[in-house]
This record gives sequence, C-alpha cells and structure tokens, in this order.
Amino acid sequence: MGFYSRHVFPRLCHLAMRNERLLPYRKRIAGAAEGRVVEIGIGPGLNFPFYGAGVSEVVGIDPSPQLLALARQAAKSSPIPAKLIAGTAESVPLSSKSADTVVMTWTLCSVPHAGEALREIRRVLKPGGRLFFAEHGLAPEARIRCWQDLLTPPWRLISGGCHLNRPVKDLIEAAGFRLCRLETGYIKGPKPFTYFYEGCAELR
Repeated sequence: MGFYSRHVFPRLCHLAMRNERLLPYRKRIAGAAEGRVVEIGIGPGLNFPFYGAGVSEVVGIDPSPQLLALARQAAKSSPIPAKLIAGTAESVPLSSKSADTVVMTWTLCSVPHAGEALREIRRVLKPGGRLFFAEHGLAPEARIRCWQDLLTPPWRLISGGCHLNRPVKDLIEAAGFRLCRLETGYIKGPKPFTYFYEGCAELR
C-alpha cells in the first residue's frame, strides 16, 4: 500500500462521503437497521449518528486502518456499542448467521470481488435478516453506460478501486437475495457518477 492509499485517499474519502446530498440516504439506510448490525466498509463511521434505539451493536468492517481510526473517533459520540475490525468484504471475520442486519453505503463499488462480498454477507446474516444498501452504479441509458465504462479504469486509480459501472441490482440478486425494496435514480451531479440504487434485500 503506497503513500497515496495510506495517507491521501482516506482523507479524500472522508471529505467526499460527507457530501450533504448523501445524508437522506444515510438516515433511511442506517435508520432502518435493527439488532446486531454489521456495516461493511464502515469507512470513517459517518452512519453512526443515524442508527436508532433498535440497534444493539454495530460491528464495522473496513480494510483501511486510517479509516477505522476515524470511525473509532465517530463511535465515541454514539450511545450504541461498537466493535471495529480490520477486514475485507470478501472474507468477513465473523461467524455465520451472526448478524440481524447488514448495512452497506457506497461500498460495493470499491470491493475488488463484489460477488464474493455479497455471498459473505449472505453467510453472516441470520434467517430473516436483511441487507440495507445505498450504492452508485450502472446507469440505464446506453450513452451514460458507455461513459461509465470509459471512465472506470482511470477513476479506479484515484478513488480506491471504485467502479462506476457495477450492476448493483443484478449482483445482489445473483448472490441469492430477494429485493424487498429498490429505488433508483440520479442525484445532482455528472451522470456517470450519480446513478444511485437504494433498497433492502432479504435471503431467498
């Protein structure tokens, strides 16, 4: 891991993820969580303020020690017990069927192997558990998809591996989930970067 990945990108990530346009998504996704929550790609811990009284514990997973350090600071302001663990989405260091809820906010784009990560999420969820997510990804228009495909290789180099063109709905369903809610659309900004998927999925 080079200087950029260790020191520059975590700070840029923290700044970008504080975008006020993302707050309504965070409120809905974290606010819907219940019980023991596993947050995949917890980053700097920006969802902590939005977890409600129905959450008994938050277990945050992230591969970046620098982002986990920021998350530890954020957790100090939350009344909910938190455990922060260095790990990857493709190999979650938790027991099977140990989570009531899994939360992902703008995480799936940067996971190297998205299918493996979703299968790990399926493994750690209890029967009846749910995945709540907000992600950006593949747009419906061919013209925008073309731009996403062209921009993704250089974008990945400066954005921690972020893909602009992942088909979020298809990936979730292919991993053995049934979507119980899905809303899609653009937020304000350049269209290749701003097509959002928000929803809830449960085990099939």
